[in-house]
Amino acid sequence: MENPVSETVASEDQTKSTDTLHSLLKSLQPNEKPVKPLSKLAEQVVKTFEREEHEVNERKISVNPVVAKFAAWYEKLRNAMEIRDEEVILRSSIERILKRRLLLGGNAQTTAEPLVRELIWARYLADSSVPESMVRKVEHTIDLWLQLRFKVINQRKFSVSELNKWIYHLMSSDLVHLLSSNVEKETVNNFMYQILKEDVTLEGEAEETRNAQVYLAVRRAFSKDDLAFLRFHLFTLFFGKLSAESLERIANGFMDGYSEIVKQLSYRSRERVYLYVRRRAAAFLILEDVMRVHKSGVRSFIQDEASFKDAVMAACETKYKNISQKVRTAIIRSVIFILTTKVIFAFMVEGTYERLVYGYINFLALGINTGIPPLLMIVVSFFIHTPGQENSDRIYDYIDKLLHVDNPIYGSPLFIKEGKEKRTVLSVVFAVLWILAFVISFGFVYMVLNDLQFNFVSKGIFIFFLAVVSFLSYRITLTANLYRLGEKQGLLTPIIDFFFMPVVRVGRKFTEGIAQVNFLLFVFDFVIETPFKSIFAFAEQWFRFLHDKREELG
Repeated sequence: MENPVSETVASEDQTKSTDTLHSLLKSLQPNEKPVKPLSKLAEQVVKTFEREEHEVNERKISVNPVVAKFAAWYEKLRNAMEIRDEEVILRSSIERILKRRLLLGGNAQTTAEPLVRELIWARYLADSSVPESMVRKVEHTIDLWLQLRFKVINQRKFSVSELNKWIYHLMSSDLVHLLSSNVEKETVNNFMYQILKEDVTLEGEAEETRNAQVYLAVRRAFSKDDLAFLRFHLFTLFFGKLSAESLERIANGFMDGYSEIVKQLSYRSRERVYLYVRRRAAAFLILEDVMRVHKSGVRSFIQDEASFKDAVMAACETKYKNISQKVRTAIIRSVIFILTTKVIFAFMVEGTYERLVYGYINFLALGINTGIPPLLMIVVSFFIHTPGQENSDRIYDYIDKLLHVDNPIYGSPLFIKEGKEKRTVLSVVFAVLWILAFVISFGFVYMVLNDLQFNFVSKGIFIFFLAVVSFLSYRITLTANLYRLGEKQGLLTPIIDFFFMPVVRVGRKFTEGIAQVNFLLFVFDFVIETPFKSIFAFAEQWFRFLHDKREELG
């Protein structure tokens, strides 16, 4: 008979031998892939996303939902009449409200709370998200900028109209950062600046100029800042934050700061720096999006290479799909912008001219002038294409370098040799070809209009809006290529640029001019909006009164 104890011992020895064998085999297998350490700059970005947010336990400002619905509709209509990027609509709306209230005799105390409530009505700020103490901070900020304006005016060294533009730009930008701060986005913005500034060389210029130009280019490409925001950020870099303690110092040095800011914003090669930076912005935009989604465990998520790559690819696909919606929105807003301004030109200028000079209105020319520009805008939209998988692969490879390499470079560095350009034979040839492109592009349009028997005014209006549509179409194309890393050129790109770019550049000047003298916007902002917002305020107080009466019953 077999001994059970002996069998047990034998079984245990066999098990130990098997475990030992497994351990030996495991030790012979290659080690797990080591975790790649983050670069110093990436480490700081990750720490920002890891931080915990503490909600302020304070009573929040709430508005009536019925009033908010009508106010939001009004804002959508008003914004459709003006060509602005979504990222600057909040700032633009704050500036508009400030002008309306302050120019009508308001001050910081009477403007602060209505400003905040109007922004919540329009859904620029979420309902019950702004603490009541924010009103006092907004009031303090407005008061500081008004004091600065008063002190600079007293120096009698600055044009009042120009100063007013600057103060409204600076004040509205400051209030955006106060009411809607975005620490994560600002962190990635600075991360992008630190990465790219080393790739740009401006020969013959001080390092401060190089840094300022890269900084401005990053803010335009990544944060989509407009002129007001750019002025504000340069102002803050030059003077520091405006406060009660710094007020006197900033007022005394305002002219020096103004001159330096104007110099940097009008730097000759600024567009070349911006183009270089813009072609690399897609990777930073996707990186911010992925890190924001996984911020609670962003460090461990980045270290899981497979999951992180899948997330980057998914984010790219989502953004590509969203581009189509952005393009449609941009087209609709552009068509509304064109039609509203076109009606004024067509009927007030063209129609009046024809009736006075010829005694009748050429409705064929009027119809073509009114209908063709929006139609061209819609046709252009069919030729806009979004990036594909190859672009997503490039974005992931660059993001991987951004996170793990101290000095990552995408493509070739930018080298610009500043100074007075020598007039060579080649530069003369280019200048002649550029003038020739203008002549051919506009000359062809003029001949077609001449065959259609357009009069002088009708020709001018058609060419004006053709140029505006070309510029707006170019802006929409930039929107479609927002997430394209690098630049993709087709075989026909140089030919299209030769005939198209002169028209686009003229259209840019025209569009900026329309924005300055848009009579319809003036009517909306000061004739229609003031009574509308007064009605909204009255309605909200009435609904609150009814609510209180209902509470008393209960």
